[in-house]
Amino acid sequence: MTDMLSGCRVLLVSTNYAPEHAGIAPYATLTAEHLAASGADVNVLAGMPHYPGWRVHADYRGRWRMVESRGGVRVHRRRSFVPTRQTALLRAAYEAGFLAHGWIRPPATRPDLVLSQMPTLAGGVIGGRIARRHRVPHVVVVQDLMSAAATQSGIRGGGRVASVVAGVESRILRTAALIGVVHESFVDRVTAMGVPGSRVRVVPNWSHVTPPAGDRRAVRARLGWRDEEFVLLHAGNMGLKQGLEILVETARIAARETPRLRIVLMGDGSQRRHLEHLAADLPNLHFLPPAAHADFPDVLAAADVLVLTQRASVGDMSLPSKLTSYFASGRPTVASVASQGGTAQEVGRSGAGVLVRAEDPVSLHGSVVELMRDPDRSAALGARGPAYVRERLSPQAGLARITAVVSEALAHSAREPEARRASDAR
Repeated sequence: MTDMLSGCRVLLVSTNYAPEHAGIAPYATLTAEHLAASGADVNVLAGMPHYPGWRVHADYRGRWRMVESRGGVRVHRRRSFVPTRQTALLRAAYEAGFLAHGWIRPPATRPDLVLSQMPTLAGGVIGGRIARRHRVPHVVVVQDLMSAAATQSGIRGGGRVASVVAGVESRILRTAALIGVVHESFVDRVTAMGVPGSRVRVVPNWSHVTPPAGDRRAVRARLGWRDEEFVLLHAGNMGLKQGLEILVETARIAARETPRLRIVLMGDGSQRRHLEHLAADLPNLHFLPPAAHADFPDVLAAADVLVLTQRASVGDMSLPSKLTSYFASGRPTVASVASQGGTAQEVGRSGAGVLVRAEDPVSLHGSVVELMRDPDRSAALGARGPAYVRERLSPQAGLARITAVVSEALAHSAREPEARRASDAR
């Protein structure tokens, strides 16, 4: 398969890319760098780094467009509007800004294949247009489905625009050569958009963090977590679909019933200020800024239990990228999510955590207390996470699946002219 990539010109379109190290950016970055290391000439069309804080990073502010080299890849940055709040209208403006700038000034290179990362509609539209212009295959990797997110995540005004978004998404996917989905629970929704099942491939995300290596007790001391405290940590984006209000309510219960339980929210996002306001009177709920990429695994491992939350309405549209990092940490996961969907399936399949009802702080608190009282069970659950990563979620396995899809699309594209010539001869 690497022979197919040697000398191949690949354009990857993803609004999110390194130095962002949360969300889909690590997968876009590692995919591009892996393809480049396999012999491909890789260009990336991306936005200015802004996630998860929804603020453009200081080093990139005031730039309209730029090109930089990262890991053997040329990254073409395009500026767009970055909203600090999430509403349907502001999200539309964000998408429109990247679409307009990327449409007018795409990278001046002729690709042999275009690879787009969704959920951003703009990236899919731009990728499809460039692929059609150069008559090359367009491969789409679906990390989230924005049409489902518009109705399920609670974003203001999302329901009104869901049908429009679904129409655009459907066109992008129906005209793509191949579609990769990060979980099998996405397949039915994609095929319901009119995409033949024969063009859908399951390409699960992988764990992109290194195993923890620090002194756990020293890390806890540095973070101010006392030995006698039981720390429940949420790490990652603080957005609408996470429904993190449940942790505020859990902290209120714990303040009355479980005084040694400390709840920590680490990260950033559009809802952080709102959550800080709700938790202003709670001494047992604390906020931390995002950890440095190198420190992230050690911080996860320093907690006692990791928590993942989603609104009850979030079913099959999203698989949190943090889940693979949680598994790699060696700590058990408590997932307060809908019982039907990819997140619940992954936690159950891994055996590395427990599921509780979404948006139910009483059940969440009860499950955490059970783990607090049963350290042997907690340790056993935590130990299954790294084993699951080794078996199914290694970077080598994940990148090999992406390489296979890209190579398949290239091979099919190479056969099409021969097939047309044979048909003309007949």
